[in-house]
Amino acid sequence: MVGKRSYEDGCAAAHALDVLGERWALLVVRELLLGPKRFTDLRAGLPGISPNVLTQRLGELEAAGVVQRRRLPPPAGAGVYELTAWGRELESIILALGRWGARSPQRKPGLPLGVDSLVLSWRTMFDAERAAGVSGTVELHIAGQVYHARLDNAEMRLLRGAAQEADAVLTGDVAAFVAVVYEGLRFNDALRDGSLAVSGDKPLAKRFLGLFPLPQAATSA
Repeated sequence: MVGKRSYEDGCAAAHALDVLGERWALLVVRELLLGPKRFTDLRAGLPGISPNVLTQRLGELEAAGVVQRRRLPPPAGAGVYELTAWGRELESIILALGRWGARSPQRKPGLPLGVDSLVLSWRTMFDAERAAGVSGTVELHIAGQVYHARLDNAEMRLLRGAAQEADAVLTGDVAAFVAVVYEGLRFNDALRDGSLAVSGDKPLAKRFLGLFPLPQAATSA
């Protein structure tokens, strides 16, 4: 944090902003919530950030104890960035911030959304009441990346990587999933036009995509 401006305020919230308040810092953390990433993967998830700024933010977050570097074992051998145990505690804060932001009357629909951002939005918007009585595993192939969701009677675990056993597999790009989950496109219409594909338990796949209602927009009153 050497050279960074500080609020010089004894409030712990002010210190948190000293650590995370620089532009892109929280979004770098967001990109690491689902697991370690290489520098190039972080760039892909944050297309608006320059390499120099990303390097600077990673260095600052590492110095603050939020992020650490690790080298994957052979045969991969690549260097990755990951959240520390303390850094992972930011997940609930980022999800709560996302839910708060989703209620903004000034939020602009249609802006680009990364794959991890889409998946994390499902963690954010998950409605346990809608998931009551639903059990099964859905594997998700989104723009070439793989995730899986395990549903178990009002609980959900949503992780990066393939499932050991999947009851249903959904495939599509980010825009297709956004259209069905958040923009009102009918599930069967997405299958019909080919923007989504499903194999296995089709009712489970359809039910899964209906578990993430957006919160009601805030009012100024």
